[in-house]
Amino acid sequence: MKKRLLSLMTVAALGVTMLAGCGAAGSKGGSGSTGSAGGADTFYIGGIGPTTGAAAIYGSCVMNAAQIAVDEINEAGGINGYQVAYRFEDDVHDPEKSVNAYNSLKDWGMQVLMGTVTTSPCIAVSTESSADHMFEITPSASSTDVIDNNDNVYQVCFTDPNQGTASADYIADSLDGVSKVAVIYNSADVYSQGIHDTFISESEAKGLVVVSDTAFTDDTKTDFSTQLQKAQENGAELVFLPIYYQEASIILQQAKDMGYAPTFFGVDGMDGILTLEGFDTSLAEGVMLLTPFSADADDEKTQNFVAKYQEAYGDVPNQFGADAYDAIYIIKAALEEAGATPDMSASDICDAVLPVMSDITFEGGITGDSMQWDENGAVNKAPKAVVIENGAYKAMD
Repeated sequence: MKKRLLSLMTVAALGVTMLAGCGAAGSKGGSGSTGSAGGADTFYIGGIGPTTGAAAIYGSCVMNAAQIAVDEINEAGGINGYQVAYRFEDDVHDPEKSVNAYNSLKDWGMQVLMGTVTTSPCIAVSTESSADHMFEITPSASSTDVIDNNDNVYQVCFTDPNQGTASADYIADSLDGVSKVAVIYNSADVYSQGIHDTFISESEAKGLVVVSDTAFTDDTKTDFSTQLQKAQENGAELVFLPIYYQEASIILQQAKDMGYAPTFFGVDGMDGILTLEGFDTSLAEGVMLLTPFSADADDEKTQNFVAKYQEAYGDVPNQFGADAYDAIYIIKAALEEAGATPDMSASDICDAVLPVMSDITFEGGITGDSMQWDENGAVNKAPKAVVIENGAYKAMD
C-alpha cells in the first residue's frame, strides 16, 4: 500500500494561549483534565503514568506536555473539527494501580489511551486495552513486551533492544579512545535487562571489549561499590548505565567518593537526573546519553514547545514529555487520516486507526522526523546524543 505522508505543521504553534497548571475547572478528580465526558461532539483521550512516587518526574512531565498539545489542538479547531477532552490518572508506577486508572478512564468515557508512561504498568494495561480493542500509544514504555501480541499498541519511544544497539554503535563509532566498557544494570527490571542484552551483543560485533558486566536488583540498589570496583579494576574507560536516573545518581556519587572517573553513558531512563531533588548536578558533568529530544535544540518547533512548558510549569521538559507531546499529535494525525468521529466507539476508532498506523509517515515531531511504525508497533526514528555540561543537556554531533 502506498504510504501516506502526514505533515505536522506545528498547528497553532505560535500565538496559542496556554492554560497554566494541570487541572481545569470541571475536573472529576484526575491528575489533569480538560473537559468532561458524556457528549458525542468531543474526543476523549486518557493518559496514565506516575505523578507521585519515585518515578513522578516522568509521569508529571508526560501529563503536562500532553496538556500543552491538547490545548494547542483545541485552540486550532480540534481534530476533524471536534474538540478534545483530556484526563490523566496517577498510577504511582504500579501495575495494579495502573489497571485501576485504566478502568476509571473507561468509566469517564476514554476512546484512546496515551500511556502508560513506565514499562511494567504499561504491560499490565496493554493486556486490558487489547481485550477492549482500544487504540493505545505509549510515549515512553519501551519494552517489546508492551507491543508483542498487542496489535492495538504503538510506541513513540525507542524499544529497549534498539536503545542497546544504538548506544553500542554510538560509543564504538563516535567516542575516540574508548575500547573497554563496563555495564551496570538492573537484572530485575525488564527495561534495563532488555537494553543490556542487545548492548552486550552489539558491543561484541563492534569490537568493544566488555570488561565488567555486573547486575543489581531492586533489593540491592543503594550500594554499587562492588560493581564500580570491578569496573575500575578491569580498566573500564566507559561505564554504560541502562538504568533509571535514581540509581544512576547514587552510582555517580559513589564513583566520585572512590575516586573513579570514567565516562558514564546512559539511555533515556537517565533523563530526569538534573531535576532530581537533592542531587548535586555537578556529579553528572560529562555524562552522556542517547535520547530522541534535546531541550536546547535550536529548531523552532522544539524551542516553541520548551518555552510554553517553562511558562506553564516553570521547568524544562524532558524527553518523556517531548514524546508525549508528539504522541498527542500522532493521535490527531491518525484520527484525521482515518476519518474518525467522536460518536464512534473506542473499538470502532481502533478499527479505523490501525490500518492508518501501519502505513503512515509522521512528519514534524519534536522527537524525530519521518516517524514510521513496523508491523509490531515499534517506531523507527533517529536518536540524538546529548552530554551534560554546566547542569544542562547539550546536543552532541
